[in-house]
Amino acid sequence: MSSSKLRILYAATEIDPFLQTTKVAEFLRRLPQGMQEMGMEIRIFVPRFGIINERKNRLHEVVRLSGINIAVGEDEKPLIIKVASIPNAKLQVYFIDNEDYFHRKSVLVDKNDKFHADNDERAIFFCKGVLETVKKLGWAPDIVHCNDWMTGLIPMYLKTTYKKDPIFKDAKSVFTIYNNEFDFKFQGDIIEKAKMLDIDDDMLACLKTADFGGFIKVGMEYADAVVKSDEDFSDNLNSLFTEYSRSKQLGQVGADENLLTSYYALYNELAN
Repeated sequence: MSSSKLRILYAATEIDPFLQTTKVAEFLRRLPQGMQEMGMEIRIFVPRFGIINERKNRLHEVVRLSGINIAVGEDEKPLIIKVASIPNAKLQVYFIDNEDYFHRKSVLVDKNDKFHADNDERAIFFCKGVLETVKKLGWAPDIVHCNDWMTGLIPMYLKTTYKKDPIFKDAKSVFTIYNNEFDFKFQGDIIEKAKMLDIDDDMLACLKTADFGGFIKVGMEYADAVVKSDEDFSDNLNSLFTEYSRSKQLGQVGADENLLTSYYALYNELAN
């Protein structure tokens, strides 16, 4: 396969200019455009958090992609897909939306700074929603680059439920960890909520802690490459990273001019 035509799917918690609360937004604004300019084909998926102004950002629903129901435990929730373009870049962003999960006017915490108790379900819905939408698009990615804890289940789903799917059968995954740790512990049976076909409890053992570390560990365990963002990490996160990092990974990628060439090389190495 010619390296220039790799298809890269980005899944992340946010992207500038639509939403910017952490380093993720900046990174997602820079890397996909850089890869596109180097000849790769790009798709970007983020949650449609309620503080994203739809009118100002010109989001519109893609009816042909909407209407799938996504199971989160016992519940099935309808998936709405919206799309918008990044001004001054030829990049489209797909937004995963659902009334129950993404219409409140906040991201992960409410106006009293309390962590939303259903952020685990929002993450599960997002991860499943991304993969189902890509299937519906009929667009087979070579690399699925997951960013931040909320995307941590995607590498696991790719290695289990979606492994035999023609759209994903050759896809490799990259998982980037950011310094966005939180102390909250989720309630309820997170393993039941996260399950899909071909997944048994053992595969989700890392999630038992029902916290930030759980999502990060699952992402690291199943991803083909694990990367650390260019930030200062807590000792806890550093030791998690060291424990789970695979032999094939970039380690820490600086925010300097080598960023694009490092990722270009990593993607090609994984895809070939």
